[in-house]
Amino acid sequence: MNMKKLFVVVFFLALNVATYAQCAMCKATAETASQNSSGSLAEGLNTGILYLMLIPYTLLAVLAIVFFRKRIANFFKAN
Repeated sequence: MNMKKLFVVVFFLALNVATYAQCAMCKATAETASQNSSGSLAEGLNTGILYLMLIPYTLLAVLAIVFFRKRIANFFKAN
């Protein structure tokens, strides 16, 4: 990849810093919970977000383990 193209890609990625990462319903629920100072609703929302993040990270970890096991086995077979 050309350095000029790489610079343009990095520039546009850095330019888009101020984004909102919540859907409209999650944002409304979080704002309502913070106004009512209801800790249990906010904790439930955070737990749901962590649960949704758990699945992709688990899949990535399993793929990494499978990949590195093959490399380690090939390393010991070569010696």
